[in-house]
Amino acid sequence: MHSEQNTAQQQALLGLGQALERQGYRFVTGTPLTHERVNARAENQQARDLAGVFGWSRPFTAQVVGDELVELMRAGGVLMQQDPQLSSAVRWSSLGDKLFVHSRYPTVQTDAVFFGPDTYRFVRAIDAFLGTPATSTVSRAVDICCGAGPGALCIAQARPAAQVLAVDINPRALQFTRINAALARLDNVEAHYSDLLKNVDGEFDLIVANPPYMLDTESRAYRDGGGELGAGLSEAIVEASIGRLAPGGSLLLYTGVAMTAAGDPFLAYVKRTLGDPSLAWRYEEMDPDVFGEELLKPGYEQVERIAAVVLTVTRTAA
Repeated sequence: MHSEQNTAQQQALLGLGQALERQGYRFVTGTPLTHERVNARAENQQARDLAGVFGWSRPFTAQVVGDELVELMRAGGVLMQQDPQLSSAVRWSSLGDKLFVHSRYPTVQTDAVFFGPDTYRFVRAIDAFLGTPATSTVSRAVDICCGAGPGALCIAQARPAAQVLAVDINPRALQFTRINAALARLDNVEAHYSDLLKNVDGEFDLIVANPPYMLDTESRAYRDGGGELGAGLSEAIVEASIGRLAPGGSLLLYTGVAMTAAGDPFLAYVKRTLGDPSLAWRYEEMDPDVFGEELLKPGYEQVERIAAVVLTVTRTAA
């Protein structure tokens, strides 16, 4: 019965996404700090349109969205009652021509599924990589720490003949990925539970990842990168991936690095780790300063900035 209930809720959430598409809904999700500041304005205490409800996570009355959407929200288990008003337990964000369901603001739940500026930079990096001649043949790919699935869906759309796996340890992320793939009408995406690549077999032509990279005192899975200065999960992905690359296959890792006066600790790790002559790598600082508000939090006292970087590792063809 529980499985049937979950399936019915997923179908209702898919129907909600389809209804929003028909109504031309669009919303670009900014940083949590931007969200906080915009919502704090006096005129934004209540939603007056779909973006207010499903983008900004503001309380609303049923008249704002209409009966159809209220019923789909209720059937999907995402209608929150805050008498006399309502609110949505999920957000919907647009990226390119697609809509993605993910967690509401603020993302305080331990199983929250994050979507924001990092997501847009990550997908832009994948698009650029897939545009190179060397990546024309991708028959098997995987998105580690898939979250809402944007990396997997980007690959699946660009390489429709490929088998694309989306893996995560968060069941909610896998649920959202399946809904988002169905909404995008992509049937070559498979969402699976996996701790990194431990629960999936074989080699891959392309491995992508956008893991958490923050220090988080509450150890929330979507934020906490672990290790020194939040780099633990990024390092684990590198180590798990390089042995699973098919000849000619590549890892594209988008992550954040806490930069100190001593330099770039993740680049130093990469230089120590990727000495194998069969591995060619490229390291790019995509954005020198992201999430500056994090520097006020414990653990970041010696950090000068957080940079968004892209590491690409390719195994030479046999």
